[in-house]
Amino acid sequence: MTSVEAQENQVASEVPSSSPAGQDRRDRVAPSMPDSARMWMLGFGVMATACIWVIVYLIALSPFFEARAQVVRYGDLRQTLALQTAPIGGLIAPGTPVALVSIPAIGIRDVVVSEGTSSSDLQYGPGHRRDTPLPGQIGTSVLFAKGATFGGPFKNLEKLRPSDLITVTTGQGEFTYQIHGVRKAGDPLPPVLDSGAGRIVLVSSFGDGPLGNYAPTGLIFADADLKSPAQQFPAPHPSMIPESELAFSSDSSGILNLCLSLPLLIAGLVVVVWMRQRWGGWQAWVVGLPIILAGAWLSGLAAAALLPNLY
Repeated sequence: MTSVEAQENQVASEVPSSSPAGQDRRDRVAPSMPDSARMWMLGFGVMATACIWVIVYLIALSPFFEARAQVVRYGDLRQTLALQTAPIGGLIAPGTPVALVSIPAIGIRDVVVSEGTSSSDLQYGPGHRRDTPLPGQIGTSVLFAKGATFGGPFKNLEKLRPSDLITVTTGQGEFTYQIHGVRKAGDPLPPVLDSGAGRIVLVSSFGDGPLGNYAPTGLIFADADLKSPAQQFPAPHPSMIPESELAFSSDSSGILNLCLSLPLLIAGLVVVVWMRQRWGGWQAWVVGLPIILAGAWLSGLAAAALLPNLY
């Protein structure tokens, strides 16, 4: 054996033998993620999904809820008007249909106005502020409506011009108002009402830019004077209302509704996971998906009530 071959054999003998292939793969596997990090990632994913769902619900789905509610309440109001049992004063339960309003200049036709102005009340359409007279009566009647979500009934108030007409139908008849002007905070107030006269004020939120209604910066008011004979109110209206019915207030009842709807959503997810292990994929979704959708819908509705009422 030559000296060169002897040196090569010596070097080869000093090199450690290669480990088995399986051992190499185990050595190259990245360390597993700690349980705490997994929990943080799971929590972040759940919160992000919830936020996205609420945004989708408010922008894309809430108008369908309002439209369906309007159909139901329109039927209820027509029936009470025909039977002459529509409420015209005194203590009226929140959510009761009290008037039908049409403003052709901004595309509002036969929209039902319900009693109450909390965030939950305005999900069904315009609401009558309960510490003011009903439309058509002596004094200043105030109506609130959302400017963006749930159909945004009053999203175009700034387009109203003097001489535009508003028609309101209540249990006391049909009344015509004429727009006096549209104002924002700091603008001059309309003239003081004469004795025995009537006025209606439409209130909503506004913001700058094409998506300003989704990020409102203030209130907008449309003042209209009653041109029909004003009616007396047969019973006094409440002198005070809860804070939740004031402008830009949220409805704390949404917290309770959210606590009741979230377990339904979680139950639907649990049902799907449990049944997938025993029945199979599509069978589990057939049973669990309706529960998940119901929980998600109710959760979105409850979360929307926590937002300011005029959004």
